[in-house]
Amino acid sequence: MFSFSADVAILLANSTLETIYMVAVSVLLATVLGIPLGILLMVTDKGQILQNDIINSILGAVVNIFRSIPFIILLIVLIPFTRFVVGKSIGTTAAIVPLSIAAIPFMARLTETSLKEINKGIIEAAQSMGASPLQIITKVLIPEALPSIASGITITTINLVGYSAMAGVIGGGGLGDLAVRYGYQRYMLDIMTYTVIILVIMVQLIQMIGDLIVGKISINR
Repeated sequence: MFSFSADVAILLANSTLETIYMVAVSVLLATVLGIPLGILLMVTDKGQILQNDIINSILGAVVNIFRSIPFIILLIVLIPFTRFVVGKSIGTTAAIVPLSIAAIPFMARLTETSLKEINKGIIEAAQSMGASPLQIITKVLIPEALPSIASGITITTINLVGYSAMAGVIGGGGLGDLAVRYGYQRYMLDIMTYTVIILVIMVQLIQMIGDLIVGKISINR
């Protein structure tokens, strides 16, 4: 028998806010650090404006290593580092550390792919007019790839919603933690169901907002 009391509503509301907090901060860090990393991966690649095989190989290897580790394992491996950074290894703030570390290389690869889709003729035209590498990056690459980058941020955000739920397995807080503590450990199917419904709604809203933003950017180009 499902029940929905004031106590359940408070639990769900608090856990939802914790999830939003974790995801929002992680997306911000992934955007601030992942996009420049993706740009660096692209411009240092073979045949690009700042080709540097050594830097590109090192960065590519680091990104691939972190992308290869399943998130649940990354959570556990990073416990000492998380404790060093925030002073604890459980809770919503602690969960932001592994979430961000997982999201940064993911965002970097999406950004790199977006930039590589740009017609090389546009870059060559900018070079022929004497544009510096920095000018090409800021005036050509980023503006041309902006809709695709915005789409990448949306994809990253949705992935982080799922990752944040996994963080609940080790006490990361949020809806995942609520589902584990009440839905799984206490066999409260109603809590589990409400949690899933909220996560589905959250993902749908993120996708809708992301699509609207991408559409507006594409129109205003």
